[in-house]
Amino acid sequence: MTQAPAGSRTLRRQHDREILALAVPAFGALVAEPLFVMVDSAIVGHLGTPQLAGLGIAAALLTTAVSVFVFLAYATTAAVARRVGSGDLQGAIRQGMDGIWLALLLGAAVIATALPTAPWLVDLFGASDTAAPYAITYLRISSLGIPAMLVVLAATGVLRGLQDTRTPLYVAIGGFGANAALNAVLVYGASLGIAGSAWGTVIAQCAMAAVYLVVVVRGARRHGASLRPDSAGIRASAQAGVPLLIRTLSLRAVLMIATAVAARLGDADVAAHQIILSLWSLMAFALDAIAIAGQAIIGRYLGADDIKGAQEACRRMVRWGIVSGVLLGALIVLTRPLFIPLFTGDQTVRDTLLPALLVVAVSQPIAGIVFVLDGVLMGAGDGTYLAGAMLVTLAVFAPVALLVPALGGGLTALWWAMGLMMAVRMLTLWLRTRSGRWLVTGATR
Repeated sequence: MTQAPAGSRTLRRQHDREILALAVPAFGALVAEPLFVMVDSAIVGHLGTPQLAGLGIAAALLTTAVSVFVFLAYATTAAVARRVGSGDLQGAIRQGMDGIWLALLLGAAVIATALPTAPWLVDLFGASDTAAPYAITYLRISSLGIPAMLVVLAATGVLRGLQDTRTPLYVAIGGFGANAALNAVLVYGASLGIAGSAWGTVIAQCAMAAVYLVVVVRGARRHGASLRPDSAGIRASAQAGVPLLIRTLSLRAVLMIATAVAARLGDADVAAHQIILSLWSLMAFALDAIAIAGQAIIGRYLGADDIKGAQEACRRMVRWGIVSGVLLGALIVLTRPLFIPLFTGDQTVRDTLLPALLVVAVSQPIAGIVFVLDGVLMGAGDGTYLAGAMLVTLAVFAPVALLVPALGGGLTALWWAMGLMMAVRMLTLWLRTRSGRWLVTGATR
């Protein structure tokens, strides 16, 4: 049997080391983020059902608001990594500062919107009369921390672009610990109730943002980069983020349509759907970690004018995505008897859940390819194509999903529609990477 040349094996090992070095800490940081809400829920849950219901509504609104601006991390990672690849560390940090200033401006705009509209937003989510006051309280206080949350996103992008995913992991772990302690002290020790939980989260987020700013400012001073806001740079960061914003909103629309369709199918179906969606999101964290590595590595190679290196790294990461997807799919199948009882004791929900869950398991290798190629094209700064591709995917998915209840289909049919959505995404992303049009080199795209 013909063996691969020693040089090829060495290059593969080099790519593997790079991917692991970036992806493993990134996964830890990603998993730490939803733990904030889990801690809040665990502590507030002991105050009473109305308080927990209010927290659930407010947390959903806050999560949506912050996730819409995830482009602050993605676009900044790609832009900074290109500068790093070109050897311009001063320019890389300057680019990152533009993203941070943009985050502060957007955060201020969100606060100005959220404070006066909090009662209307809570009512829009259908909060009960008993839960609404708690939701409004939590939303108004927590919205004060949104600028810090957005700074954390942008600064995380800076460090990822600098090929550092360890610092975000350490900050996330520290923030999680501080959030848990502050919530316990303020909710019970200071008897502030749900307001204490909100203030604890705000303080923890501000502390995380402060740590990031210290790290970035030190880097700026070390490399002589200006810290002052630059209007042209901030506008450029915003323009680069618009296509990724469209992509994110389109993806959110897919998830909202899926939940709306599941709700039409019946209580058992929507309950099972929520369980599957939570597991699907957990699987996404693992695959997204590889995508984050892709953003940083591809941006650096293209910034260094190394097209061959970018192509080889892309191929290697696709293999990682496929293998990870196969392993995650097998894990779902093998462990389903263990985790399904943790979520529900209702036999009807379990019977509805199982066949749809198998569809999710089968589609994981496709998801692995999608996440990796998404990260590769983000790293290349190919946001305009990603936005268009996601709009096409939404246009294909929406009518298929909406036909599920009309044709008498159930939850399994809905998740086959989700599988179709992932297949369309894979096709559009594969066609782009195959074309080579994403391989634009230089310190800026």
